[in-house]
Amino acid sequence: MSQLFSPATLRGLTLRNRTVVAPMCQYSAKDGFANDWHLVHLGRFAIGGFGLVIVEATGVTAEGRISYGDLGLWKDEQIAPLARIIDFLHDQGAAAGIQLAHAGRKASTPIGWNKDILTTEAGRESVAYTEWTPVAPTAAAHSDEPGFSLPAELDLAGIKGIVDAFVAATIRAEQAGFDTVEVHAAHGYLLNQFLSPLANKRTDQYGGSRENRMRLPLEVVEAVRAVWPADKPLLVRISVSDNHPDGWQVEDSVVLAKEFKARGVDVVDCSSGGFHGGQIKSIASYQVPFAEAVRKGADIPTMAVGLISGATEAEAIISSGEADFVALARGALDDPNWAVHAKLELGSDQYDLWPNQTKRVESMDRSLQRRAFAG
Repeated sequence: MSQLFSPATLRGLTLRNRTVVAPMCQYSAKDGFANDWHLVHLGRFAIGGFGLVIVEATGVTAEGRISYGDLGLWKDEQIAPLARIIDFLHDQGAAAGIQLAHAGRKASTPIGWNKDILTTEAGRESVAYTEWTPVAPTAAAHSDEPGFSLPAELDLAGIKGIVDAFVAATIRAEQAGFDTVEVHAAHGYLLNQFLSPLANKRTDQYGGSRENRMRLPLEVVEAVRAVWPADKPLLVRISVSDNHPDGWQVEDSVVLAKEFKARGVDVVDCSSGGFHGGQIKSIASYQVPFAEAVRKGADIPTMAVGLISGATEAEAIISSGEADFVALARGALDDPNWAVHAKLELGSDQYDLWPNQTKRVESMDRSLQRRAFAG
């Protein structure tokens, strides 16, 4: 039996398999509201047989969005459009997750394909364009490249406001009907900025030592876990390494993951990078060793992500114990039916993952292919 397509239980949630669609920013929302694009974009992955579909990085505040086109969950009115998407995912047998995020100093950045639209007032109104001053642990820009603003340094009241915003968004995620929440602490965004010495130059209780730099992410996770239902799993995405000699390292992530586990985190989603100057060679499964290091070092389930494409490759990651879940982004975009195709590729003759509307056509196609090969 395929390990990749075996069920997985996290608290009260059982996933039909261990394939996950990673959060992918679509830059297609207006004022944070989900729309038909998000329904179709996410719904096709549920039709395609994935076990868990995670909604893109969703701002816990308006100012926490990467861009004006990001999804948000900072007000109650944003719940209903997301609930519509969740209902569809559930109808197709997939679990629904959401990544709650704050971009910190990487907020208020432009959307490249809207450049011409923004030349007129009518165009700006059509995409709900807005810009703002971002916030960060330290008043230093992400880089001097165009699109990144000088942020304001968060004071203690501002930091408390960040924790409160994650809590409020988590409560709304539960009201919407999500099965799991993922706290975004990776890719050079706010919580990752507090973790990394590349971005955090504070001298108070939130800066300096590793213990101090971990303080805000741990406070957020603890507060989120306190309001998230006990029977629902909590995920955290981290950059296991900044991929920079002066930044956050793998051994730091093992320590952090142990603290997450102690606070009720169920899975650590293992990515890397996000800061200016970080370097790593992007090759097939290049981040899987990060997931393995955290899994073994902290004794916690992990999710591997990063140029994982083939079914055999994904199966090996799970069966060898390198990670407990495999997440795809670009691979899922390339083939929204990746999961159903992978199951057949791994030797199954079952079409249980296929929607009823497509089972007959697909099984007929496969039968014809087998006859052609036999001939």
